[in-house]
Amino acid sequence: MERHGSALAAAHRLRPGRRRGRGGERLLERLTGNESVLIATGDLLKAAAAAGQRIAPAGEWLLDNFHLIEEQVRTAKRHLPRAYSRELPRLSVGASAGLPRVYDIALEAISHGDGRLDAESLRRFVAAYQGRTPLELGELWAIPIMLRLALLENLRRVAARIAAGTAERDLAERWAERMVETAGRDPKSLILVTADMARSSPPMASSFVAELARRLQGQSAALALPLTWMEQRLSELDLTIEQLVQRETQEQAADQVSMANSIGSLRFLGATDWRDFVEAMSVVERTLREDPVYGAMDFATRDRYRHAVEKTAKAHRRPQAEVAEEAMRRARESGSHVGRHLLRGTRRRFALPLYLGAIALLAGLVGAGVLADAHAGGTRGWMLVLLGFAALVAASQLAVALVNRVAASAAAPQPLPRMDFSAGIPGASRTLVVVPAMLSSEQHIEHLVEALEVRFLANR
Repeated sequence: MERHGSALAAAHRLRPGRRRGRGGERLLERLTGNESVLIATGDLLKAAAAAGQRIAPAGEWLLDNFHLIEEQVRTAKRHLPRAYSRELPRLSVGASAGLPRVYDIALEAISHGDGRLDAESLRRFVAAYQGRTPLELGELWAIPIMLRLALLENLRRVAARIAAGTAERDLAERWAERMVETAGRDPKSLILVTADMARSSPPMASSFVAELARRLQGQSAALALPLTWMEQRLSELDLTIEQLVQRETQEQAADQVSMANSIGSLRFLGATDWRDFVEAMSVVERTLREDPVYGAMDFATRDRYRHAVEKTAKAHRRPQAEVAEEAMRRARESGSHVGRHLLRGTRRRFALPLYLGAIALLAGLVGAGVLADAHAGGTRGWMLVLLGFAALVAASQLAVALVNRVAASAAAPQPLPRMDFSAGIPGASRTLVVVPAMLSSEQHIEHLVEALEVRFLANR
């Protein structure tokens, strides 16, 4: 997996410029196509089981876990809107050209391991890829959904083989039943049935040959005729019945392993904490961890810092790793926390002048309108001055109310950075909380104790 991840990074070529195109729509189209094949195969196997027909082991796996597959398809549709992959880097060449790079990474991880996926092999695969080419944060977060799509693609491939094999075995069963019935009733007419089968050009595939041979071998001597014809037909292809019977056994075993691996990997996706995976794989995270405080913060704060790196990199069209390194360089030079250089914005810097300016402008416009109307009505001298002062006071109240309303609806709340004290408060950060109070009565003391308990339970 490590060697394949490194080789894949060397082979990938990205499209230049910003990402546009139908990548997300193509993924949804493939998901819909995979769903159709899986449902059709499931219906085919259910009908075969109801008719008492023999089902391949991989088909039994599919039937037993079909509810899980349907749930994974619904999850994939819910987490894959059409615009999801628009901002992800896309490939310019190869079978996945035009699709997100991370989707091809997921396909390769699944196909290289024959559907088998575990935390360690996935970490090694992604780490080896990033040893050559770092992935963006958005790509790392997209890995779970892309792996789900790749596993459904792998299940569709196995399901298609199961459906084809089931149809071929059904065809062989029908011919065998007709031949056995004819041999028991009128052996001379068996040659006519064999000729009918020959004219129908049955598939000389392993499923058909193995099923027909299984049903005819060891029966009456008359049934040697269709077997002889089949052996002669296979000899033209440099094959034998024994070879195809062995191939059928191997293919069924391989399909069963691939199906079992894919089902197990789908369960693995649901049980994995992808936050830990992204942080372990992120180049940006490793750079920001050089800050002595960053690693002790809670996940939401760290994620906010990483999104700030992502946003800055997109705005300035620079690699995310370079933005993180630049923020750390400035933090080291100034002896400050790295968050100061990531979360500081121009809106906050100019917030007060903008706020006061908006109030002054609005109050001035309203006051000027009142004075202009009074002047036009004949008001002059000190009465005009007095009216102007009163109008300005009233207009300023109106302006403050309007600006506050607009500011409250337009300004998004900015959560404060938080430390991670989920495992307890370290000694250096322990604080004594003092609540001044008057001990005026026994009833008041009981109320204070109850309030203290509420504060403790609200924030242990």
